[in-house]
Amino acid sequence: MVGARPGPGASFCSADRTILPSVGWSRDNHPWPDRPNRAPKKALVWHGTRDVRCDTVPDPEIEDGRDAIIKVTSCAICGSDLHLYDHFMPGMKSGDVLGHEAMGEVVEVGKDNKALKVGDRIVVPFTITCGQCEQCRRGNFSVCERSNRNKGLGDTAFGHTTAGLFGYTHLTGGYAGGQAEFLRVPFADSTHIKVPEGISDEKLLFLSDVFPTGWQGAVQCDIQPTDTVAIWGCGAVGQMAIRSALLLGAKRVIAIDRVPERLQMAEAGGAEVIDYDAEPNIVGRLNDMTDGRGPEKCIDAVGLEAHAMGAVDAVYDRAKQAMLLETDRAHVLRQMIMVCRPAGVLSVPGVYGGLIDKFPIGALMNKGLTVRTGQTHVNRWTPDLLRRIEDGQIDPSFVITHTIGLE
Repeated sequence: MVGARPGPGASFCSADRTILPSVGWSRDNHPWPDRPNRAPKKALVWHGTRDVRCDTVPDPEIEDGRDAIIKVTSCAICGSDLHLYDHFMPGMKSGDVLGHEAMGEVVEVGKDNKALKVGDRIVVPFTITCGQCEQCRRGNFSVCERSNRNKGLGDTAFGHTTAGLFGYTHLTGGYAGGQAEFLRVPFADSTHIKVPEGISDEKLLFLSDVFPTGWQGAVQCDIQPTDTVAIWGCGAVGQMAIRSALLLGAKRVIAIDRVPERLQMAEAGGAEVIDYDAEPNIVGRLNDMTDGRGPEKCIDAVGLEAHAMGAVDAVYDRAKQAMLLETDRAHVLRQMIMVCRPAGVLSVPGVYGGLIDKFPIGALMNKGLTVRTGQTHVNRWTPDLLRRIEDGQIDPSFVITHTIGLE
């Protein structure tokens, strides 16, 4: 398959997105802002490969003057959480609290935080940003130079540290995530999106990650009115990329997956679709659909766990991964390089964590392709995206297929 799917018993939906609303709280039954009656709280905790449990964890506390604590009202399971669930991302430790898509109400603020007050309703970007370093000042929030508290690990893994992330590997700070009743937000005076009352959590929650991630994936393509955009993966990021590409003026969007519900959702969003189980020669099919030229722009909304069971390179990737000789499966990247129209653009919002093999660098170079990648600069895009939600241009809640309690 193109997108990673959950293992047996995992509570993931067909669009790789499950809303997890908080339970059992109101302003009337909790003493804000002083919170004297602290007690352990519930959270989803990683204990190892395919071992995630709802545990009690310590009540988060203010650790720095710029912090805030929020009562989580909604959170989501992201497709990239599967990389942690399947333990393909290094740097996880038993006891890590998962989740990087959350929103809620501010219940406590640090003494130096002048941007937030108790009672504010905020969405929490998955990238933690100081707002003051050179990269943040340039709007490159996902490579904030100060928010990764494990900078040495980040330098070793990536050459230079990137931003801290919620609920992810210790390579990106090891911060507790938002699949929990409460969340500490570091650098909260910068790491937040204030949102209005009167709009449901379901419409706003995906400003935390998946909506701006799909949007950035499309923006990186520099879409022109004559462009055909091909998108691999119809999970939540792929769905947002489809709609973003069309909002940005693409002439045509072609989406690739094999899950019927995902393909139906992609068609509903305006894409033509390819079921790669039915048509495994994706390169040939895309060339046929574009009069032999190939799509001008290609988006990888899959990442490191790409599947294609009948393809020789996919079998090769799985064998090398099993022997710990390769960390990531690059099937989609190879297809994109081979099929993209010369002088086109490859955009890679899909998450990769380490090393790949058999990468067609010759085709990439000789075709003059441009590659743009990166974790999402969430706050660069959210003012515009919130306005589009308020104006009714898009309702991101269409990706929700299941709503369940935290436990």
